[in-house]
Amino acid sequence: MPHPTPSSSFAAGARDSLPMLVGAAPFGVIFGALIAAGPLVAWQGQFMSLSVFAGSSQFIAVGLAAAQTGILVIWMATFIVNLRHMLYAATLLPYVSHLPARWRGLLGFLLTDETFAVANAYYHKHGQTPLGHWYFLGSGVAMYGNWQLWTLIGLLFGEAFPQLQTLGLDFAMVATFIAIVVPQLFRFPQLAAAIAAGAFAWFLRGLPYKLGLLAAILAGVGVGLGISHWQARSRAARGKA
Repeated sequence: MPHPTPSSSFAAGARDSLPMLVGAAPFGVIFGALIAAGPLVAWQGQFMSLSVFAGSSQFIAVGLAAAQTGILVIWMATFIVNLRHMLYAATLLPYVSHLPARWRGLLGFLLTDETFAVANAYYHKHGQTPLGHWYFLGSGVAMYGNWQLWTLIGLLFGEAFPQLQTLGLDFAMVATFIAIVVPQLFRFPQLAAAIAAGAFAWFLRGLPYKLGLLAAILAGVGVGLGISHWQARSRAARGKA
């Protein structure tokens, strides 16, 4: 049952994001530690988390900056990696299209892999609800605050322990994304799309500037849409028979 007030819906979104907060914590620590060990100063790393709020692209930007890569290449690489957010936005748009532009802009800024997983599961269960955007907001704000906190901790401890980023905390990245993806694989088109995307990402992992990820995204979308279209046509044909 949807929550009856904005505050209860907001709190539910934050509460349901708790497993994602735990999984994202090592991301923030590692990012802060990389800043402390790299060419950027601490305030620039924290400002990046505050203003960009996109973990994967922040890691890529810091790595390319450390290699003294040109700003245009950094911009293009992070743009390609973040294209997946367009797919997230397209999926959630039917549930938020009625909101004012300021609401859609805020939710778009807070949209991450983890928030998408939480919000998408909520909308699949409850459909279009009057206070669904407050649930979405609660998840996004919880993730945003969590990212800022662990970035700061990584910055502080990264200066004190320069080898912090080598402690193997990155295992949490894999675990977090498994937790995000697996609950979405409840139908054949989603499963086929995940397999196709994974295969393309593996075989094209050597391409520069993460172009393999873009190809994997396109492959996954193409396979998922193709199978969904085929299933719809099959159902229509059976209905006419």
